[in-house]
Amino acid sequence: MKYESVRRQLVKFGKRIADLHLVVGPGGNISARNRNVILIKASGVAFEEADEEDYIPIEVASGKAFEEKGKPSSELPMHLGCYRVRSDVKAVVHTHSPFATGVASAGVALRPMFPDFVAVIDSEVPTLPFVMPCGEELAEAVSAAMEKANAALLANHGVVTVGANLREAFYRAVLVEEAAKALVAGTAVGKMRFLSEEEVAGIRGLDKVQYRIEVLRKEK
Repeated sequence: MKYESVRRQLVKFGKRIADLHLVVGPGGNISARNRNVILIKASGVAFEEADEEDYIPIEVASGKAFEEKGKPSSELPMHLGCYRVRSDVKAVVHTHSPFATGVASAGVALRPMFPDFVAVIDSEVPTLPFVMPCGEELAEAVSAAMEKANAALLANHGVVTVGANLREAFYRAVLVEEAAKALVAGTAVGKMRFLSEEEVAGIRGLDKVQYRIEVLRKEK
């Protein structure tokens, strides 16, 4: 089977996404790049039930499938858009994370609030207004946001993250959901304190933070 190692990683992280309840049933989708090809989850397949053959190879330039078996995720245009605007992106994760979706649907943006947010997400997290799923309009909105961001909230829809590999994109999705939970908890009991620009810059400059980023981006 072609792309065996990439497919194994996709199955692995897909199951972790399901285990963390960041999707329900066949919702959400992930992909990973291998040179000029991406592999993306098949439409209608739940992460916890997906096997290696449920990740379909697609040419980035043309958007055409290399195999007849299965139908790629309906969010394929959104994934392709992220890869086309950023050559450094090697993986895209799209979840329906409940807390993050709720925060996004309230029109609230996530701001840096703890060191891991700064170290792992490493960008602002814009909140995009609702756009009908599965089309070019959503693909254009998300890919435009990803030119400068590593994560975005989609109002009434979910979360999209990108990364240098699947591990990084996955942990960014997890951190977005944890940040959304922290925001809900903080605002429920008092006034939320966010990190200042000076504090964010200081965290980014820490040697230990740089080391953790390097480790996260190493392939395993």
